[in-house]
Parts: sequence; C-alpha cells; structure tokens
Amino acid sequence: MNFGMLGLGRMGGNMARRLRRGGRELAAWNLEGDVTAALAKETGLAAAKTLEDLVVRLEPPRIVWLMLPAGDVTEKHVEALAKLLAPDDLIVDGANSWYRDSMRRAESLAKRKLAFCDAGVSGGVWGLKEGYALMLGSSESSIARLRPYLETLAPAPDRGWLHCGPAGAGHYVKMIHNGIEYGMMQAYAEGFEILHASDYKLDLAAVADVWMYGSVVRSWLLELAGRAFKAQGQDLEHLKGWVADSGEGRWTVQEAIDHDVPAPVITLSLLTRFRSRQDDSYGAKVLAALRNEFGGHAVKAE
Repeated sequence: MNFGMLGLGRMGGNMARRLRRGGRELAAWNLEGDVTAALAKETGLAAAKTLEDLVVRLEPPRIVWLMLPAGDVTEKHVEALAKLLAPDDLIVDGANSWYRDSMRRAESLAKRKLAFCDAGVSGGVWGLKEGYALMLGSSESSIARLRPYLETLAPAPDRGWLHCGPAGAGHYVKMIHNGIEYGMMQAYAEGFEILHASDYKLDLAAVADVWMYGSVVRSWLLELAGRAFKAQGQDLEHLKGWVADSGEGRWTVQEAIDHDVPAPVITLSLLTRFRSRQDDSYGAKVLAALRNEFGGHAVKAE
C-alpha cells in the first residue's frame, strides 16, 4: 500500500470511499480522529492516528493526496509532509489552490527530490456516485503513477480526467472552470427570478424539468435547480440570499484582466455575489440620495 489520503471532509471522505469501492488500498488521516476511525470502520481503509503514522504506513515510493482548504492550511501540511517524505515520493494537492502557488510548491519540492501534482477536482457531493472530473498538472511520470487512482475516481477509466500540462496547469484549468460556473449559475438565478416574479403561476420545478429534455439550456446545474425547488419549495423562504465565493472566481477575473480578455459575464457574476452579502448597500444609498437631489425622486427612510 503506497497511497494515502489527507483530509476526510465532504470531498476527501467521499473520494476515499470511491477508491475503496473500486478496490484500491489506502491509508488516511484526518485532524479529527473520530472521523478517520468511522471511515475506516465503514470502508476498511487503514486509519492513521497522526501525519507521521500516515507516512510510516505507506511503502515508498509514496503518494499522498491532500484534500484540505486552500491557502494556509494546505501550505502548512505540504511543508510538514515534505519533512517526513523520502525522495521520489509524490504529493498531490486537490484543493482549489491558486495555480501560481502550485507552481511554486512544485519548484520547492523538486529541490528536495519530491514530486508534486496539482489536481483540480470537480464533482462536489455527487462525486461519490457519479465520479469526479479531474484536471491535473504534473510530469508524465507522476501521472503514470497516479493513473490507477485517477481511473477509479473519474466517471470512467477513459474519460473525466485530463493531464493538462506541467505544474499549475491543473489548478489553472479548474480556476477557469469555476469562473464559468459562476456565470452559468448567475444566468439560471436571474432567469428563475424573472419566472418567479411573473404574473403566471409557474411551477419552477416543472419548468426546470422540461428544459432538461431537448433544450439548449439543459445542464447538470439546471437539474440541481429543479431538485432544489422540489425539495425546498420554489419560494426558498428558509434561505438567505447570501452567496460566498471560493476565490477562484476572483482569480479568473484577474487572469482575464492580465491577458486583456473581456469577461463581463463572469466578472458581473462575481460582483453579484459580493452584493449578496450586504444587508443594505451603501452604494445604493448614494444612488437614492443622488436621484433625490437632482430630480426630487422619492426616497425610503430606514
């Protein structure tokens, strides 16, 4: 056994489950030991008690796949692993990391004779059943070592995973993937809001369902919208319209600016997410004040 998984949250845990269902042997470690123990009992994977224990349980040359939050958490654990691993071991970062961080990590680890692969992973909570789309940046030799695991994680051995190029390429492609996702989600959100506000008593779940057959706007996101309307009611009364962003939308917009590429839809979808987090926009107050000043238009007081 030479494959280890570090981080058993919603994505990492289900990826470990899919690997085990595909007959792959692996050891795993999570900061919360009870999570590791429960998953080991469920799937038969080897539960490591510490990061050091995870490394010891693996035979060299090792592969350790990290499914941790991007940023400081991933940085900390990559550095900790680098001190424990041996030459020719391979670290895989499956977080939504910035591609330039992945390039830097690959260069730094290479000086220690350690291999690195950045893996953009898409599939969310449905990946366990449907498989994951995997976008990979690394050397050909590292991809060859990972291939059996990629074929198990993907929807099928021969599709759903791609060696995009050298270090950083996988996370770069995933970054743009998420930027496109922002724009698609915003278009659906606006369209369904117009339908919801119309004078017709429309069944939005039924609309989503009919669009899924033969329509040019059919997609998995549309299918999920229909599921949400059926499960939560089309008024979505219990939800607050507050939308976070993972950071990849911002990086996509910055990349577009850096390369002089007009990307108005993705950019505006990102800005709309920012607006969703304001209970009352100061900018909107300024607009109301200006309309009142130059035209005497009515304003609403707090």
